[in-house]
Amino acid sequence: MISQIEKGAAPVGVAEAKAWLRLGAGQDDAVVAGLIRSAADLCEAFTGQMLIVRTVREEMVVKRGWTRLCKRPVVAVDAVTGLVGEEEIVLADEAWRAEIDRDGGARLAIDAPGEATRVRVTYRAGLAADANGVPEAIRQGLIRMIQHLHEARDDGAREVPAIIAALWQPWRPMGLGAGAWR
Repeated sequence: MISQIEKGAAPVGVAEAKAWLRLGAGQDDAVVAGLIRSAADLCEAFTGQMLIVRTVREEMVVKRGWTRLCKRPVVAVDAVTGLVGEEEIVLADEAWRAEIDRDGGARLAIDAPGEATRVRVTYRAGLAADANGVPEAIRQGLIRMIQHLHEARDDGAREVPAIIAALWQPWRPMGLGAGAWR
């Protein structure tokens, strides 16, 4: 499977992060912006969920039955196109089915692929429409991760504070066979 994710808004602003870090105006803006992206990536990996709704394009081989989409929580499946080599072919709406679970996981079934051997699925996934919609505990965990990364940039051997995992844990899917972040 091949995925492309569009870049989106940051779940925490540079000014907010700099205020927490007690940095002055114009000081380390680029560094802080990079730390925000890193913290957001770590949070999304830990929780298994995209924070802010973004468009995802995923290519997959056509097969019988259901195939799980990689990102979550899925808000909507917008389009499914067939691929024959590199050429796109239009699939009728009746040619595919998508189901979104209550937990945001989604799956796709291709019932009539025609000549297509692969499909490109375009969908939107994320917890919130913008930074203000991201749950406050996640935002607080992000700020603390940004602080940790900022402080550890000279001494990389620091242990991640346990409060960060505690703040993010409620948004982490649990179930039988769920993988752990170690």
